[in-house]
Amino acid sequence: MKALVHERYGSSDMLELREVEQPEVTDDGVLVRVLASSVNPTDWYGMTGRPFVARPMQGMRKPKSPLLGVDFAGVVEAVGKDVAGLDPGDEVYGGRSGALAELVNVKNAVARKPANLTFEQAAAIPVAATTALQGLRDHGRLQAGQRVLINGASGGVGTFAIQIAKALGAHVTGVASSANLELMRSLGADDVIDYTRADFTARAATWDVILDNVENRSLAEVRRALTAEGTLVLNSGTGARGLGMLVRLAAPIVLSPFSRQSLRRFISNPNQADLVVLRDMVEAGQVRPVVHRTFRLDEAVAALQHIAGGHARGKVVLVT
Repeated sequence: MKALVHERYGSSDMLELREVEQPEVTDDGVLVRVLASSVNPTDWYGMTGRPFVARPMQGMRKPKSPLLGVDFAGVVEAVGKDVAGLDPGDEVYGGRSGALAELVNVKNAVARKPANLTFEQAAAIPVAATTALQGLRDHGRLQAGQRVLINGASGGVGTFAIQIAKALGAHVTGVASSANLELMRSLGADDVIDYTRADFTARAATWDVILDNVENRSLAEVRRALTAEGTLVLNSGTGARGLGMLVRLAAPIVLSPFSRQSLRRFISNPNQADLVVLRDMVEAGQVRPVVHRTFRLDEAVAALQHIAGGHARGKVVLVT
């Protein structure tokens, strides 16, 4: 099968679409023919080996796995003997390392795809929507009637976060550039802030929950925008480099026990249960993916370069 491979860390010149050995279905796995996939910032970081603090998980000197990608949508080719509820021919979506390939063997994070979506649309959901769902529901503990601000509301996670927060009954403020104000409104945002004209941390308003996908303001500044017992959910860690990044990653964890505010940093975990929740929300009309641009699998390098600048509206999708 064809797959996007990188044997070393570095620029996109390290990537190659080539023939690799086909995965075998495991007893607890599902072999899926990938018809569409999508790229995430984590794919770019995995390619470059940055930030360095992630190397223990990714591989210190070279990648532990040469394959990239997580999001996929496709058709079940085979099912392991211990798997129930899925059969060959089922249309599914999910998350599994190595998804930028023609086939993937996935264990837990796979479910039937939303019936009202194409494969391309379904492939835009797993990582970004799961991150938004877990960030707001589990870590932000967002409740109906609360005020939530989403910083970076026009990207992959942000576009889902607006819709999920509305489905949870919250009053939603989205922060993005002027070019994306109408997009945020179309997704349900009650208020929008153009970060090129206004700093949300300098406003008199405060929010019960802030989901920060960008981290372009200091921790102290963002905390001033929280209510006295509000919750800050940090989803980026990209606001600094080197030693500054280590401080930025650790500071919320260290400070939270000594504050009335809850400061949380998390890594999302795609799983079947949440994929089912998201499927139900999509089929109920509460959530829809925003696909910014579609590439072919053999254009994966261009797709990764496209998201590297951090200004994609919604998701970038690949078709196999």
